Amino acid sequence: MNKRLTHNLTSAYIEAANRLNSKRSRKRIVAYVESYDDVFFWRTVLSRYENSTRYFEVMLPSHTTLERGKKSVLMNELGDRLGECMIACVDADYDYLMNGATPTSRAVISNPYVLHTYAYAIESYQCFAPSLHNVCVMVTLNDHSIFDFEDYMRQLSEAIFPLFVWSIWHYRRSIYGQFTITDLNRIVELGGFSIHNPQYSIDNMRRKVHNKVRQLQQRHPEAKESYLALKSELIRMGVTPQTTYMYIQGHHLFNKIVLPILGRVCNILVQEREGEIRRQAVHDTQRRNELSCYTNSIQDITQMLKKNMGYMDSEPFRRILADVERILGGAHNEENVQKQAL
Repeated sequence: MNKRLTHNLTSAYIEAANRLNSKRSRKRIVAYVESYDDVFFWRTVLSRYENSTRYFEVMLPSHTTLERGKKSVLMNELGDRLGECMIACVDADYDYLMNGATPTSRAVISNPYVLHTYAYAIESYQCFAPSLHNVCVMVTLNDHSIFDFEDYMRQLSEAIFPLFVWSIWHYRRSIYGQFTITDLNRIVELGGFSIHNPQYSIDNMRRKVHNKVRQLQQRHPEAKESYLALKSELIRMGVTPQTTYMYIQGHHLFNKIVLPILGRVCNILVQEREGEIRRQAVHDTQRRNELSCYTNSIQDITQMLKKNMGYMDSEPFRRILADVERILGGAHNEENVQKQAL
Protein backbone atom coordinates (compact mmCIF):
# COMPACT_ATOMS: atom_id res chain seq x y z
CA MET A 1 0.00 0.00 0.00
CA ASN A 2 1.58 3.30 -1.04
CA LYS A 3 1.83 6.32 1.19
CA ARG A 4 -1.14 8.12 -0.38
CA LEU A 5 -3.47 5.15 0.10
CA THR A 6 -2.22 4.67 3.65
CA HIS A 7 -2.91 8.32 4.40
CA ASN A 8 -6.44 7.97 3.02
CA LEU A 9 -7.16 4.86 5.09
CA THR A 10 -9.65 6.16 7.62
CA SER A 11 -12.51 4.77 9.62
CA ALA A 12 -14.89 6.27 7.07
CA TYR A 13 -12.99 4.55 4.24
CA ILE A 14 -13.26 1.15 5.95
CA GLU A 15 -16.93 1.78 6.68
CA ALA A 16 -17.54 2.58 3.01
CA ALA A 17 -15.71 -0.60 2.00
CA ASN A 18 -17.91 -2.55 4.41
CA ARG A 19 -21.01 -1.21 2.70
CA LEU A 20 -19.81 -2.54 -0.66
CA ASN A 21 -20.04 -6.06 0.71
CA SER A 22 -23.28 -8.00 0.84
CA LYS A 23 -25.72 -7.25 3.63
CA ARG A 24 -24.92 -10.61 5.17
CA SER A 25 -21.19 -9.83 5.40
CA ARG A 26 -19.78 -8.94 8.77
CA LYS A 27 -18.50 -5.40 9.36
CA ARG A 28 -14.69 -5.21 9.54
CA ILE A 29 -13.18 -3.15 12.36
CA VAL A 30 -9.42 -2.55 12.24
CA ALA A 31 -7.62 -2.37 15.59
CA TYR A 32 -4.09 -0.96 15.47
CA VAL A 33 -1.65 -2.04 18.20
CA GLU A 34 1.89 -1.02 19.14
CA SER A 35 3.88 -4.23 18.64
CA TYR A 36 3.72 -7.90 17.76
CA ASP A 37 3.50 -8.86 21.44
CA ASP A 38 0.29 -6.83 21.76
CA VAL A 39 -1.64 -8.64 19.04
CA PHE A 40 -2.71 -11.62 21.13
CA PHE A 41 -3.69 -9.57 24.21
CA TRP A 42 -5.97 -7.28 22.24
CA ARG A 43 -7.40 -10.25 20.33
CA THR A 44 -8.45 -11.75 23.68
CA VAL A 45 -10.13 -8.43 24.51
CA LEU A 46 -11.90 -7.87 21.20
CA SER A 47 -12.78 -11.41 20.14
CA ARG A 48 -15.54 -11.67 22.74
CA TYR A 49 -17.36 -8.89 20.89
CA GLU A 50 -17.26 -10.56 17.50
CA ASN A 51 -20.60 -11.86 16.27
CA SER A 52 -22.65 -12.33 13.11
CA THR A 53 -22.47 -8.61 12.32
CA ARG A 54 -18.87 -7.61 13.08
CA TYR A 55 -15.29 -8.86 13.38
CA PHE A 56 -11.99 -7.28 14.39
CA GLU A 57 -8.67 -7.37 12.58
CA VAL A 58 -5.78 -6.63 14.95
CA MET A 59 -2.64 -5.34 13.21
CA LEU A 60 0.34 -3.01 13.37
CA PRO A 61 -0.25 0.46 11.91
CA SER A 62 2.18 -0.01 9.01
CA HIS A 63 2.57 -2.87 6.57
CA THR A 64 5.39 -1.09 4.75
CA THR A 65 7.79 -0.25 7.62
CA LEU A 66 8.88 -1.81 10.91
CA GLU A 67 7.94 1.30 12.85
CA ARG A 68 6.22 0.35 16.10
CA GLY A 69 5.21 1.92 19.37
CA LYS A 70 2.60 4.32 20.68
CA LYS A 71 3.85 7.18 18.50
CA SER A 72 3.28 5.09 15.39
CA VAL A 73 -0.23 4.22 16.54
CA LEU A 74 -1.40 7.64 17.72
CA MET A 75 0.62 10.24 15.86
CA ASN A 76 1.16 11.00 12.18
CA GLU A 77 -2.48 12.12 11.96
CA LEU A 78 -3.75 8.61 12.60
CA GLY A 79 -5.64 9.83 15.64
CA ASP A 80 -7.77 12.06 13.44
CA ARG A 81 -8.67 9.12 11.22
CA LEU A 82 -9.97 6.82 13.94
CA GLY A 83 -13.64 6.02 14.26
CA GLU A 84 -16.17 3.23 14.64
CA CYS A 85 -14.37 1.08 12.05
CA MET A 86 -10.78 1.92 12.98
CA ILE A 87 -9.56 2.02 16.57
CA ALA A 88 -6.19 2.16 18.35
CA CYS A 89 -5.13 -0.08 21.25
CA VAL A 90 -2.14 1.02 23.35
CA ASP A 91 -0.38 0.50 26.67
CA ALA A 92 -1.38 3.14 29.17
CA ASP A 93 2.19 3.59 30.47
CA TYR A 94 2.05 6.78 32.56
CA ASP A 95 -0.19 8.51 30.01
CA TYR A 96 -3.44 7.49 31.72
CA LEU A 97 -2.22 8.72 35.10
CA MET A 98 -0.84 11.91 33.57
CA ASN A 99 -4.51 12.78 33.02
CA GLY A 100 -3.99 15.01 29.98
CA ALA A 101 -0.82 16.77 31.12
CA THR A 102 0.97 15.93 27.84
CA PRO A 103 -0.16 15.69 24.17
CA THR A 104 0.23 11.89 24.20
CA SER A 105 -1.74 11.63 27.41
CA ARG A 106 -4.52 13.73 25.92
CA ALA A 107 -4.55 11.50 22.83
CA VAL A 108 -4.79 8.39 25.02
CA ILE A 109 -7.54 9.51 27.38
CA SER A 110 -9.56 11.92 25.23
CA ASN A 111 -9.95 10.16 21.89
CA PRO A 112 -13.08 7.96 22.19
CA TYR A 113 -11.62 5.47 19.70
CA VAL A 114 -8.41 4.80 21.62
CA LEU A 115 -8.39 1.84 23.98
CA HIS A 116 -5.68 1.69 26.62
CA THR A 117 -4.72 -0.80 29.29
CA TYR A 118 -5.30 1.38 32.39
CA ALA A 119 -2.57 -0.71 34.06
CA TYR A 120 0.92 0.30 32.88
CA ALA A 121 1.24 -2.35 30.17
CA ILE A 122 0.23 -5.81 29.05
CA GLU A 123 3.04 -7.24 31.23
CA SER A 124 1.20 -5.80 34.23
CA TYR A 125 -1.75 -8.05 33.47
CA GLN A 126 0.47 -11.08 32.96
CA CYS A 127 1.81 -10.45 36.48
CA PHE A 128 -1.66 -10.16 38.07
CA ALA A 129 -1.02 -11.56 41.55
CA PRO A 130 -4.08 -13.83 41.95
CA SER A 131 -3.07 -15.68 38.76
CA LEU A 132 0.58 -16.36 39.60
CA HIS A 133 0.00 -19.63 41.45
CA ASN A 134 -1.64 -20.99 38.30
CA VAL A 135 1.45 -19.99 36.33
CA CYS A 136 3.55 -22.08 38.74
CA VAL A 137 1.21 -25.02 38.16
CA MET A 138 1.53 -24.63 34.38
CA VAL A 139 5.32 -24.64 34.69
CA THR A 140 5.81 -27.42 37.25
CA LEU A 141 2.59 -29.47 37.15
CA ASN A 142 2.66 -29.23 40.94
CA ASP A 143 -0.38 -27.64 42.60
CA HIS A 144 1.19 -27.28 46.04
CA SER A 145 0.76 -23.67 47.17
CA ILE A 146 3.98 -22.70 48.95
CA PHE A 147 4.00 -18.92 48.48
CA ASP A 148 1.28 -16.29 48.96
CA PHE A 149 1.69 -14.17 45.83
CA GLU A 150 -1.32 -12.01 46.59
CA ASP A 151 -0.16 -11.05 50.07
CA TYR A 152 3.39 -10.36 48.88
CA MET A 153 2.31 -8.14 45.98
CA ARG A 154 -0.12 -6.34 48.30
CA GLN A 155 2.65 -5.60 50.77
CA LEU A 156 5.01 -4.59 47.98
CA SER A 157 2.37 -2.20 46.61
CA GLU A 158 1.73 -0.65 50.00
CA ALA A 159 5.47 -0.18 50.48
CA ILE A 160 6.03 1.63 47.17
CA PHE A 161 2.77 3.60 46.93
CA PRO A 162 4.05 6.79 48.66
CA LEU A 163 7.04 6.95 46.31
CA PHE A 164 4.92 6.10 43.27
CA VAL A 165 2.79 9.18 43.97
CA TRP A 166 5.98 11.24 43.96
CA SER A 167 6.90 9.74 40.60
CA ILE A 168 3.62 10.83 39.03
CA TRP A 169 3.95 14.20 40.77
CA HIS A 170 7.27 14.82 38.99
CA TYR A 171 6.03 13.65 35.60
CA ARG A 172 2.90 15.80 35.73
CA ARG A 173 5.10 18.85 36.30
CA SER A 174 7.55 17.93 33.54
CA ILE A 175 10.41 17.77 36.04
CA TYR A 176 10.77 14.00 35.71
CA GLY A 177 14.51 14.47 35.18
CA GLN A 178 14.73 14.98 38.95
CA PHE A 179 13.10 11.60 39.62
CA THR A 180 12.74 9.32 36.59
CA ILE A 181 11.01 5.98 36.16
CA THR A 182 14.49 4.45 36.11
CA ASP A 183 15.17 6.02 39.51
CA LEU A 184 11.94 4.51 40.82
CA ASN A 185 12.84 1.11 39.38
CA ARG A 186 16.20 1.11 41.15
CA ILE A 187 14.41 1.44 44.46
CA VAL A 188 11.62 -1.00 43.60
CA GLU A 189 13.88 -4.04 43.38
CA LEU A 190 13.70 -7.27 45.36
CA GLY A 191 17.17 -7.02 46.93
CA GLY A 192 17.97 -10.27 48.69
CA PHE A 193 14.60 -11.95 48.18
CA SER A 194 14.18 -15.34 49.85
CA ILE A 195 11.06 -17.45 49.59
CA HIS A 196 11.70 -18.59 53.17
CA ASN A 197 11.85 -15.01 54.45
CA PRO A 198 10.02 -12.76 51.93
CA GLN A 199 9.36 -10.19 54.63
CA TYR A 200 13.02 -9.17 54.55
CA SER A 201 12.74 -7.84 51.00
CA ILE A 202 9.51 -5.97 51.84
CA ASP A 203 11.09 -4.37 54.91
CA ASN A 204 14.17 -3.44 52.89
CA MET A 205 11.99 -1.84 50.22
CA ARG A 206 10.05 0.12 52.84
CA ARG A 207 13.32 1.44 54.19
CA LYS A 208 14.54 2.54 50.74
CA VAL A 209 11.19 4.13 49.92
CA HIS A 210 11.10 5.97 53.26
CA ASN A 211 14.57 7.41 52.70
CA LYS A 212 13.75 8.59 49.18
CA VAL A 213 10.39 10.06 50.19
CA ARG A 214 12.08 12.01 52.97
CA GLN A 215 14.65 13.31 50.48
CA LEU A 216 11.94 14.44 48.06
CA GLN A 217 9.95 16.09 50.86
CA GLN A 218 13.02 18.09 51.81
CA ARG A 219 13.63 19.02 48.16
CA HIS A 220 10.00 20.13 47.65
CA PRO A 221 8.73 21.46 51.02
CA GLU A 222 5.95 23.33 49.21
CA ALA A 223 4.49 20.16 47.67
CA LYS A 224 2.56 18.74 50.62
CA GLU A 225 -0.86 19.98 49.55
CA SER A 226 -0.45 19.09 45.86
CA TYR A 227 1.00 15.69 46.82
CA LEU A 228 -1.99 14.82 49.00
CA ALA A 229 -4.40 16.01 46.30
CA LEU A 230 -2.64 13.86 43.70
CA LYS A 231 -2.66 10.88 46.06
CA SER A 232 -6.45 11.13 46.39
CA GLU A 233 -6.84 11.58 42.65
CA LEU A 234 -4.74 8.50 41.84
CA ILE A 235 -6.81 6.39 44.23
CA ARG A 236 -9.96 7.57 42.46
CA MET A 237 -8.34 6.59 39.14
CA GLY A 238 -7.81 3.06 40.41
CA VAL A 239 -4.27 3.13 41.80
CA THR A 240 -4.91 1.85 45.30
CA PRO A 241 -2.10 1.30 47.81
CA GLN A 242 -2.80 -2.44 47.46
CA THR A 243 -2.54 -2.58 43.65
CA THR A 244 0.28 -0.13 42.87
CA TYR A 245 2.39 -2.91 41.32
CA MET A 246 0.02 -2.90 38.32
CA TYR A 247 1.01 0.70 37.50
CA ILE A 248 4.81 0.64 37.76
CA GLN A 249 6.80 -0.02 34.59
CA GLY A 250 5.59 -3.32 33.13
CA HIS A 251 8.96 -4.65 31.94
CA HIS A 252 10.50 -3.99 35.35
CA LEU A 253 7.64 -5.72 37.14
CA PHE A 254 7.83 -8.70 34.79
CA ASN A 255 11.62 -9.17 34.61
CA LYS A 256 12.94 -7.85 37.91
CA ILE A 257 10.21 -8.72 40.41
CA VAL A 258 7.80 -11.44 39.30
CA LEU A 259 10.13 -13.64 37.23
CA PRO A 260 12.74 -13.99 40.00
CA ILE A 261 10.04 -14.91 42.52
CA LEU A 262 8.47 -17.42 40.13
CA GLY A 263 11.89 -18.90 39.47
CA ARG A 264 12.51 -19.57 43.15
CA VAL A 265 9.00 -20.95 43.75
CA CYS A 266 9.08 -23.18 40.68
CA ASN A 267 12.53 -24.56 41.56
CA ILE A 268 11.20 -25.73 44.93
CA LEU A 269 8.06 -27.21 43.36
CA VAL A 270 10.13 -29.11 40.79
CA GLN A 271 12.46 -30.45 43.48
CA GLU A 272 9.42 -31.45 45.52
CA ARG A 273 7.86 -33.36 42.62
CA GLU A 274 11.16 -35.04 41.73
CA GLY A 275 11.55 -36.10 45.37
CA GLU A 276 8.09 -37.71 45.28
CA ILE A 277 9.03 -39.63 42.15
CA ARG A 278 12.24 -40.91 43.72
CA ARG A 279 10.44 -42.01 46.88
CA GLN A 280 7.59 -43.73 45.06
CA ALA A 281 9.59 -45.47 42.34
CA VAL A 282 9.69 -49.26 42.76
CA HIS A 283 12.97 -49.69 40.90
CA ASP A 284 15.67 -47.63 39.13
CA THR A 285 14.20 -48.06 35.65
CA GLN A 286 10.82 -46.69 36.76
CA ARG A 287 12.53 -43.82 38.58
CA ARG A 288 14.56 -42.83 35.52
CA ASN A 289 11.55 -43.09 33.20
CA GLU A 290 9.30 -41.07 35.49
CA LEU A 291 11.95 -38.38 36.06
CA SER A 292 12.58 -38.15 32.33
CA CYS A 293 8.85 -37.88 31.61
CA TYR A 294 8.42 -35.19 34.26
CA THR A 295 11.48 -33.22 33.08
CA ASN A 296 10.10 -33.19 29.55
CA SER A 297 6.75 -31.91 30.86
CA ILE A 298 8.19 -28.88 32.68
CA GLN A 299 7.51 -25.62 30.86
CA ASP A 300 9.56 -22.44 30.46
CA ILE A 301 8.65 -19.88 33.13
CA THR A 302 8.95 -16.81 30.90
CA GLN A 303 6.79 -18.31 28.16
CA MET A 304 4.10 -19.47 30.58
CA LEU A 305 4.02 -16.04 32.21
CA LYS A 306 3.60 -14.41 28.80
CA LYS A 307 0.73 -16.80 28.07
CA ASN A 308 -0.94 -16.13 31.41
CA MET A 309 -4.55 -15.08 30.92
CA GLY A 310 -5.63 -15.11 34.54
CA TYR A 311 -6.04 -11.34 34.56
CA MET A 312 -9.57 -11.31 33.16
CA ASP A 313 -11.12 -10.85 36.61
CA SER A 314 -8.98 -7.79 37.36
CA GLU A 315 -10.61 -4.40 37.74
CA PRO A 316 -8.47 -2.66 35.05
CA PHE A 317 -9.39 -5.38 32.54
CA ARG A 318 -13.09 -4.90 33.25
CA ARG A 319 -12.60 -1.20 32.53
CA ILE A 320 -11.14 -2.06 29.12
CA LEU A 321 -14.21 -4.16 28.35
CA ALA A 322 -16.46 -1.29 29.37
CA ASP A 323 -14.59 0.98 26.93
CA VAL A 324 -15.03 -1.52 24.09
CA GLU A 325 -18.76 -1.64 24.79
CA ARG A 326 -18.85 2.15 24.78
CA ILE A 327 -17.19 2.23 21.35
CA LEU A 328 -19.64 -0.33 20.06
CA GLY A 329 -22.49 1.81 21.30
CA GLY A 330 -24.16 -0.89 23.32
CA ALA A 331 -24.83 -3.01 20.25
CA HIS A 332 -23.19 -5.99 21.92
CA ASN A 333 -25.53 -5.82 24.91
CA GLU A 334 -28.58 -5.26 22.76
CA GLU A 335 -27.78 -8.33 20.68
CA ASN A 336 -27.40 -10.44 23.82
CA VAL A 337 -30.81 -9.27 25.02
CA GLN A 338 -32.33 -10.23 21.67
CA LYS A 339 -30.70 -13.67 21.83
CA GLN A 340 -32.01 -14.23 25.35
CA ALA A 341 -35.49 -13.21 24.26
CA LEU A 342 -35.38 -15.84 21.50
